This record gives sequence, C-alpha cells and structure tokens, in this order.
Amino acid sequence: MTIKVGLAQTNVTFANPEENFKRVEEYAKKAADQKVDVVVFPEMWNTGYALDQLDEIADKNGIQTQTLLKKLAIQYHLNIVGGSVSTKRDGHFYNTSYVVNEQGNVVSAYDKVHLFGLMHEGDFITAGSNETTFELAGVPSTGVICYDIRFPEWLRTLSRHDAKVIYISAEWPDVRIPQWELLVRARAIENQAYVVAVNRVGDDPDNHFNGHSLVVDPLGKIVEQAGEQEELVVASLDLDSIDQVRGQIPVFEDRRPDLYK
Repeated sequence: MTIKVGLAQTNVTFANPEENFKRVEEYAKKAADQKVDVVVFPEMWNTGYALDQLDEIADKNGIQTQTLLKKLAIQYHLNIVGGSVSTKRDGHFYNTSYVVNEQGNVVSAYDKVHLFGLMHEGDFITAGSNETTFELAGVPSTGVICYDIRFPEWLRTLSRHDAKVIYISAEWPDVRIPQWELLVRARAIENQAYVVAVNRVGDDPDNHFNGHSLVVDPLGKIVEQAGEQEELVVASLDLDSIDQVRGQIPVFEDRRPDLYK
C-alpha cells in the first residue's frame, strides 16, 4: 500500500488569522491539484506565537478551524492534518491540532502536551494531557506538535498502538534546525514508522523559521526534504516496507516496560 502526502511548508503571518486562513485554503487546493491523499500544515498557523494577543485572536472552541478544514476535506477529497492552531476553551488557551478525514469528520483533536519555555508558551497556554491515535487514508497514525518530539517516551507511548505514520507540525526556529532533522530521523528509527514533519517558514518578531520539512522512512532515510522557502513538497510512503522493517528487528516485541520508570 502506498499513500501520497503533501507537506504544506507555509509562512505564518503574525497575529493575522484572516490572512492565514486564506493561505491554508490556497495550499489545500495546491495539494488537491497534486492528487495527494493527505496534506499536512505547520504549527500555530492561525496566529503564530502572538501569545499576548490570544484573547482577541485565538479560535474560540476551534470552530473556525474545524469548519474550514471540514469544508476543504469534502471539497477536495483530502485527508487533512491541520497542523495546529491557537484555541480558546473554557477560559484557557491551547495549542490544538485537528485531523479531518476526506469525509469531513474530525478524527483527532490533540492539545500539545509539552510546552516550550524559550517561547514562553507555558505562560499563556495550558498543556494537554491526552494521547491521540487515529486512522487516516486507511493507515493507523498518530501526531504530535513541535517540542513534543524531544520526548521519545511520549512518541513511544503514542506509537505503541501500531502507528505506521507519525505526523509532526512545528514552528522550529532556524538556529536549531540541525537538531530538528536528527530528532525527526531518530523518532522514525526507534518507532519503525514513517515520520512526516512540517515546519513553517518566515519570521515573527523574535524568530526566523526556515522550513526544512521532511519525510523520513522507518530506517531513518530522508525520502523528501523541503528547502527554506514557502512550498508544497510531495512524497510517497511505501507502507508495506514498515512490516518488513519490524519483522527484521521486532523492537515492540522486545520491549521491557516492567523496567521502565
């Protein structure tokens, strides 16, 4: 089985949801024109890290985001990993990822679990506490957001339910891009899964983001990698190769969770 994924490595206009929603519509159409099965967007694409303005610009209950993603999924027959957006629920702000299948159903709503202190995320946003696993394009999958990938125990927790694709959405600054690539490749190798990792490009008042979105196979080989500009990168995932890799080195069978603290 093979699926075709589109990595929407977009810019994010700081504190301007209206412009950012238009950009997502544009890239959903581009992905549909490329006949991808799944399109993936970056982290916090509706507002960027305009954290001190969230009370005015965060998506209340995620309604605007879900409405748009459902419409685009149905219109273009697309499965959409909606990156993540700033949301406001019950008096709290969250960094939330919505995944919508091609029938327009929300199959996952995940709040970022690990908040990044260097960007003061924890001063404004409430951390999530729930796992997420879902089926997308007929494939068992999971997904995390940016800083989450520095916690291999969390990725292993999510991947233990036979996830064959791990989706990552990020706003990863250029100064740490070498670590980005290494961490993405490591998460693919240790979980014997494809990793589809999308990072934004552009600038906010404090950071420069230079993309380098990538797809990595279960052996850690880079299948496709974007450059430093806004673009849509397309890759094919050979899912049959996952069973071959797991059969050769049965990592999940050989685990010793009784020893892990």
